Amino acid sequence: MKLSRKEQARKRHNRIRNKVVGSTERPRLAVYRSNRHIYAQIIDDVAQRTLVSASTLDPGFKEVPEAEAPATQEAARAVGKVIAEKALAGGITSVVFDRGGKPYHGRVAALAEGAREGGLEF
Repeated sequence: MKLSRKEQARKRHNRIRNKVVGSTERPRLAVYRSNRHIYAQIIDDVAQRTLVSASTLDPGFKEVPEAEAPATQEAARAVGKVIAEKALAGGITSVVFDRGGKPYHGRVAALAEGAREGGLEF
């Protein structure tokens, strides 16, 4: 039986999540990409808490000059920079990257590059 694209992505995500675990010292940077928006969270899997989050839906994000439309690589890069700023303010310098079952290119890669530019290490 052939799996749907959604089921294939879910299997990929589960396979990644079996290997990528965020700890208190090095939390997980989880990325969710929809057709229109992109979301990022830094999660401590041991304490089961979201430490920092950012997305294209955040209030004040429309004022970011490079984020004209939410479904662009520029907007994803801006979200990466915002989450890096918030993480550094919270004392988080190193994370584990969780691409959420999506391929590492396009908006997902742009978010990762923005987070690296912002000062996060992974």
